[in-house]
Amino acid sequence: MNKLAPSILAADFAVLGEQIQKAAAAGADYIHVDVMDGMFVPSISFGMPVISSIRKVTDCPFDVHLMVQDPERYIEDFVKCGADSITVHAECCRHLDRTLHQIKECGVKTGVALNPATPLENLTYVLDKTDMVLIMTVNPGFGGQAFINSSISKIKRLREWLTKENLSTDIEVDGGINKNTLPRVLEAGANVIVAGSAVFSGDIEKNVKTLKDIMK
Repeated sequence: MNKLAPSILAADFAVLGEQIQKAAAAGADYIHVDVMDGMFVPSISFGMPVISSIRKVTDCPFDVHLMVQDPERYIEDFVKCGADSITVHAECCRHLDRTLHQIKECGVKTGVALNPATPLENLTYVLDKTDMVLIMTVNPGFGGQAFINSSISKIKRLREWLTKENLSTDIEVDGGINKNTLPRVLEAGANVIVAGSAVFSGDIEKNVKTLKDIMK
């Protein structure tokens, strides 16, 4: 089943709670929360206090994407703040298997993100412990980047791999998703779609419904 995860990184922070409520009411399946530390990526976004605050305005599941170095330091804190799933970058974890176990022990879903240049083979020994694989379709750290076309073949290869292994792991995509790129990633095998500007620029409710219609 295809699911839409609007990224609040593209929202208007002055009215963040209101915009999250609009997206959820229009049919968003998740709220995607990009946490950046200024080390793994150049930007700094937000952390636990913001997530605790917006948790109060919606019951929509929080899909928390940790673009931070050594994320195991913060997993329990983000779960306490309201995360329903936590995705960590393979590039950031010294012991990825251990980190995934830590997330599972906290009672939330696990995700592993791969940067555009990171090979799928990095997942070989943890795929059975991963509820979702996030294929970055831009380089992480900034919103509004152009979609990287080579991501399509990567998504296809991952979908074939999951099918061969008889795994129900979700494939999430993040970066440069709009009305033009969305059909391509769906056809390749992605089923969880992160969209920032495509949701929060303009009429949020209309944008969500437009994207959801394409995903049917």
